[in-house]
Amino acid sequence: MIIELPWWGWALVAVGLAILIGLAFYAGQLLRQLKQQRQQQQQALDKRNERLHESIVTIAKAMEQEQCPFSEGAIRLVVLLDLRAEPNKPVYSELYPALHEMYERIKHMPTHEARKQYPKAEIRKMDREREGYEKEMADIIMQDVRQLLKDFGVRN
Repeated sequence: MIIELPWWGWALVAVGLAILIGLAFYAGQLLRQLKQQRQQQQQALDKRNERLHESIVTIAKAMEQEQCPFSEGAIRLVVLLDLRAEPNKPVYSELYPALHEMYERIKHMPTHEARKQYPKAEIRKMDREREGYEKEMADIIMQDVRQLLKDFGVRN
């Protein structure tokens, strides 16, 4: 069955097809751009995670070699681990409980410029408290550090 249309009907069909082809081409271009953006985002995320990985390993090695105080290292590691963006992200507080416990015990203590706002006697008191935690938790923190290095692919 052939449909009989006047010439202007066929013209409308042709215009409609042209519009449809144009929209399909435009949709293809948008999909290509979206794919490129996703690839760029993934590359940026991978690069960020790589930098975080390097920082985590560096700090953990410094802690293992006793070049970095356990309290400072714990704060830095907990924050850096939290910043990692990864699918099926592990629960780092369960994998490295001593690091997280140290972090929880000292996170309220001021650092850098904020320390200068406190009286010296109070700063000394906080330092003694922090140092006491470091001595108390040294062995279990070292276990976490060694496990972290192992988990992050560093061989001793």
